[in-house]
Amino acid sequence: MLFFKKAFLLFSLPLVLLITGCSTPPPYNYEALLASEPRSILVIPPKNNSVEVNAPYIYLSTISRPLGEKGYYVFPVAVIDTFMKENGLPTPEEMNSVPLEKLYEHIGADAVLYVEINDWGQKFNVLSSDTVVNVSMRLVDGKTGVLLWDASASVVQSSNSGSNGLIGSLVSAVASQIMNSISDQTPTVARTANNIAIYKPNQGLLNGPYAPIIEK
Repeated sequence: MLFFKKAFLLFSLPLVLLITGCSTPPPYNYEALLASEPRSILVIPPKNNSVEVNAPYIYLSTISRPLGEKGYYVFPVAVIDTFMKENGLPTPEEMNSVPLEKLYEHIGADAVLYVEINDWGQKFNVLSSDTVVNVSMRLVDGKTGVLLWDASASVVQSSNSGSNGLIGSLVSAVASQIMNSISDQTPTVARTANNIAIYKPNQGLLNGPYAPIIEK
């Protein structure tokens, strides 16, 4: 009998470890977002921590669509950027330092989305090249500054599948570098990162008031 008890414990231990390892994070706490009920979102040009100087504006071109599809009115990012520059704020870093009350006074958005670019661009290695986008975002109440929702996403798109052998990998790397010099892949990767952050189950952004109603 003792033998069977020990055997049961030995076989049940991997199952317990498997269940523990597959546990999912708890749902996001949406209380503040539900209480605020924002209808419009102002996107501030991202703060850039990468070495790619064009990253903020490339990223800015990718964020309005998913927010709009989630059911929010998004202030036109190009218009907001021009408005801020005309008012003495020439860089995204300076735009991110504007007091929230000033943004609400002049623009009146229900919520403000702040984005930080942690890594961005194409990384060329000997046998491969990677397109990297790593961003974090915070949505705050336009009046109070209370955090409504936050998320982060990191996406790496590699040119090397690892199954081509040495010669094949070298050819693939050269071809990838030529293609990337012609066509920048970061907008596509940024859209993937946005979708991961905004549409992630139990963690993504809740639907806004203009989201299409799906009939069951």
